[in-house]
Amino acid sequence: MTLQKSLQQARNEITFIDRKTHQKCVEKVYGEAALKLLYGDDLIAKIIGIPLLHLLVKNPIFSRVYGFFQKCRWSRKKIKPFIKNFDIDPSEFLLPVDQFKSFNDFFIRKLKPQARPIEQDKNAAIIPADGRYLFYQNIAETDGFIVKGQKFNLETLLEDPSLAKKYAKGSMIIARLCPTDYHRFHFPADCVPSNAKMINGWLYSVNPIAIKKDIHIFTQNKRSITELDSELFGKILFLEIGATSVGSIHQTYTPFQSQMKGDEKGYFSFGASCLILLFEEGSLILDEDLLLATNKGYEMRCLMGQKLGSKN
Repeated sequence: MTLQKSLQQARNEITFIDRKTHQKCVEKVYGEAALKLLYGDDLIAKIIGIPLLHLLVKNPIFSRVYGFFQKCRWSRKKIKPFIKNFDIDPSEFLLPVDQFKSFNDFFIRKLKPQARPIEQDKNAAIIPADGRYLFYQNIAETDGFIVKGQKFNLETLLEDPSLAKKYAKGSMIIARLCPTDYHRFHFPADCVPSNAKMINGWLYSVNPIAIKKDIHIFTQNKRSITELDSELFGKILFLEIGATSVGSIHQTYTPFQSQMKGDEKGYFSFGASCLILLFEEGSLILDEDLLLATNKGYEMRCLMGQKLGSKN
């Protein structure tokens, strides 16, 4: 392999830090060829990928049809090869692999409680889902989210000027859930949640290959916003953002009933997806190792239940 090709490959790799080991890891990307076709910069991507991209993300029929096939009984034959190819640990599953009736059953799997222990510090908030994370203590002081110099507009994201102003100097956590991840999400703190407000939008990929090309994907995609009223951390905004092949955001909680940190809030159907959490200014001090990884330009793979930060 030539030096030029080696450098190009390195640029295309998605590298993250695993919080448990603190080692740098290269992500195995599900559907990498399709992502490069749709979001790449070469001639083929420009001729074929861009028109195809607009057709797929702006037409919900694609996600519905694709989702239907993932729920068919024959799709279960993909489960064991998928587990093997992406080094997923089936000992964490609440149900044995053979009990999944479709690939989507496996995708929305529950885990044994001991597989994701909840941080017990009463003054701590927790990581709400398995995923690759970016952390910002004060979003007003950062020069960009994911790509330096590129910020998305909070007012557009939330579709609420007063909320955007309230969180303009707050803390933000962005979680990217890959198809290989556990896809249920949980409450980060004891709270009373509101109803989820749905904002319709497109279904662009939230993979870094796509996000680095257009940071505004977050404000264009279908998303849901829930306000969590927390005695310890004030008002927390919890956003679920759909992505390619994930038209469905499922809420499993009961609005206006008290929830404990770690209780399930909902889950995504098949595909990649994203969470964004917003905390009011000064209400949360994020853990130092999380901020350090983001400052160095790396996502950090975290697991649901790990410590996120503490009350200021």
